[in-house]
Amino acid sequence: MTGPGIWFRRYPGAVAPRVRLVCFPHAGGNAQLFHGWAPRLPADVELLAVRYPGRQERIGEPCVETMDELADRISEALAPRRDRPLVLFGHSMGAAVAYEVAVRLEGPAADGPGPALLMLSGRVAPHVTRPTALHRAADDVLVAGVTRLGTLGGDAYAVPELRELLLPVLRADYRLIETYERRRPPVLRAPVVVYLGDRDPGVTRPGVEAWSELTGGDFTVRSFPGDHFYLAPREAELTADIAERLARLPVARPA
Repeated sequence: MTGPGIWFRRYPGAVAPRVRLVCFPHAGGNAQLFHGWAPRLPADVELLAVRYPGRQERIGEPCVETMDELADRISEALAPRRDRPLVLFGHSMGAAVAYEVAVRLEGPAADGPGPALLMLSGRVAPHVTRPTALHRAADDVLVAGVTRLGTLGGDAYAVPELRELLLPVLRADYRLIETYERRRPPVLRAPVVVYLGDRDPGVTRPGVEAWSELTGGDFTVRSFPGDHFYLAPREAELTADIAERLARLPVARPA
C-alpha cells in the first residue's frame, strides 16, 4: 500500500461513520495497541490507528526524526478523511503527536474544520515537560528507563531477536520526543480530555492539568488505576468512557 492510506490501520464500524477516531501510539509502539478497541466503540465510529514508519507494515521505511515532519505528514494523510468529524486520541508520545496534528488541523492553512475533540493520555503538557536524554543513553539504560514506566505484558526486550528489531525504533522515537519543544504552544479551540494512570511514574498531576492552558474549550481529567500503560488492563473502562464521550459529541452527518 502507498499513499495516505499507509498511515492508518482502518477499523470501520457497522454503519457509515458519524465520526472518525484517530489513535496515536506511544514511543516504540504501533497500531496494534488499538486492535481491541473497535468492537467496544459505537457502530457509527470508524477507528483509524496511526501506523508510524519503521515498524510492522512499514518496517522497511526509516523512522521519522522530528515532530514537525511526523505531524505534517499525518495531517496531510488525514486530508481525505475530513468529510467526517475527527477525534484524536494519543498515548504518551502519541499524545504530543496528536496535539501537534490538532494544531495543524486548526491552523489558518487547514482545509476543513479542526478536531471535534482531543483526548490525551499519559503525558504532561509540552510547555511544562522536563528535558530528558534517554535517546543518547546506552541500550540497557534506555530499556531500563522505558520499562520503569510499566509494560504491556511480557518483556520483548529480553528476547535478543526482538530486542535487535525493536531498539532502533524505540531510540528513534525517543529522539523525536526528547528533541520536541513547545515553550509557547498554541491554544486550541477543541475541547480536551486527559487520561492517566494513577500510579504512572512518568506524569504528575500538575503537569497533566497544565493541558488546560492549551484549550479554549472544555477540559476534563480522568484517571484509572494503573501505571503508564494502564490503558491495556483498563481497556474496557477506558473505551467505555471514550464511547460515551463520542456518543455525546454534537456533530452532524455531512450532507
